[in-house]
Amino acid sequence: MNRLVLASNNAGKLREFAALLAPLGIEVLPQSHFNVPEAAEPYATFIENALAKARHCAQHTGLPALADDSGICVSALAGAPGVLSARFAGEPKSDERNNALLVERLQGQADRSAHYVCVLVLVRHALDPQPIIAEGEWHGQVIDSPRGANGFGYDPYFLLPDLGQTAAELDHALKNTLSHRGAACRHLLERLKPVPAAL
Repeated sequence: MNRLVLASNNAGKLREFAALLAPLGIEVLPQSHFNVPEAAEPYATFIENALAKARHCAQHTGLPALADDSGICVSALAGAPGVLSARFAGEPKSDERNNALLVERLQGQADRSAHYVCVLVLVRHALDPQPIIAEGEWHGQVIDSPRGANGFGYDPYFLLPDLGQTAAELDHALKNTLSHRGAACRHLLERLKPVPAAL
């Protein structure tokens, strides 16, 4: 497999996956390259949405497809926004409005703990009976004021207490080693490594 289609039009995700998969010699193309319409994401779990997006993309392109469903789960909000992270404040999608709503909902809450979740699903073809599934988490806290300009989504508000920096203050290389997406991708790469031939 030297090419796969990313079931997303998010430029930030494309950049991160392209960097993470480049060492395996895999070229990552966005679904917009093939005019694939966005898939519906009607499910309550990350894994179901990721699988639906991967199958949809593979069906439209005839190529292996990689989908992720990711979001932020906030303890004080019973795991919300969760799978609704990208549309937390409604349509059209807006990072600015999503973050404003999150900060508003957390006013007066002592517990600011949160974690990012990323579930990756890779299908070799649309009807693949054994998708490759990988998952990662990244734990931190939600702060009230944004810091940093390197990230996207909730990154400027996602503080990593051990580092004293938000996800948006990290350079891309460090973020890839620490993030939920980086962890999930490392698990995926382990699954993609060739199995040694039997002796």
